[in-house]
Amino acid sequence: MLQEAQAAAADTVVKDTTTQAFVKDVVEESKRQPVLVDFWAPWCGPCKQLTPVLEKAVKAAKGKVKLVKMNIDDHPAIPGQMGIQSIPAVIAFVNGQPADGFMGALPESQVVAFLERLTKGSIGGETKDLLKAADAALAEGDAAGAAEVYSHVLAEDAANVQALAGLARAYVATGALDQARQTLAMVPEAKAGDAAVAAARAALELAEGAKNLGPLTELEQKVAANPLDHQARFDLALALNGKGRRAEALDHLIAIVRRDRKWNDDGARKQLVQFFDAWGPTDEATIEGRKRLSSILFA
Repeated sequence: MLQEAQAAAADTVVKDTTTQAFVKDVVEESKRQPVLVDFWAPWCGPCKQLTPVLEKAVKAAKGKVKLVKMNIDDHPAIPGQMGIQSIPAVIAFVNGQPADGFMGALPESQVVAFLERLTKGSIGGETKDLLKAADAALAEGDAAGAAEVYSHVLAEDAANVQALAGLARAYVATGALDQARQTLAMVPEAKAGDAAVAAARAALELAEGAKNLGPLTELEQKVAANPLDHQARFDLALALNGKGRRAEALDHLIAIVRRDRKWNDDGARKQLVQFFDAWGPTDEATIEGRKRLSSILFA
């Protein structure tokens, strides 16, 4: 039912018009949102190339703009009044008046860019807002809620890299590591180096490593018994991070770097860098960690 309703809603943003209906379909409607008028004719080859591209772009805009098609052979009066001399011609109406337009069959990327300018970049705004809300939910510890929002975005755009990376991180947060791995496998190869993907992959690697560290209390006891046991402190940092206790994990790795920068082939510093990748550049723990690490390394 939901898919049928979405399909019906998409169909309402594209329609054919007549000379008699032009004022209602275009002039009046453009006072609510921009309306593109596609002037075309059955004999026009470039029109047959452009119209499907227009329809796809307008439907993807999800109500930010509408498309009205006018066959100039059947309805020559309006294009004649507007001075349309060649087709395909696309005129954008905003607030009841012609506002912009273009001639000829443009490629999809240029059509989308035209719509972005026309709507002042609001196309795709819903997705951006959803991803922002999901990221915030994940940062606040609501991994299940974040996963639901990321999944909603992916239902509309299965290749959305930010949503895939976010969903993988949400799975990591809930301990569903196999699902996180499967989600990351869905990232297009060309986007494998994306920062969000790298962060999700780092988080997954950390979670997998933390599984084999043993009980947290045992590691804490080892460190308490011998503060110079760097391996125990290192393992404790990994375990603490796995529990979401980032500040404490940071403290332990910083302590190792401060006492012995060369320990385990610079292992503590390298682990901090992986933490920063997994946490993200704007996380408070990352910002604090980079500051403290720099004060040691460049002292």
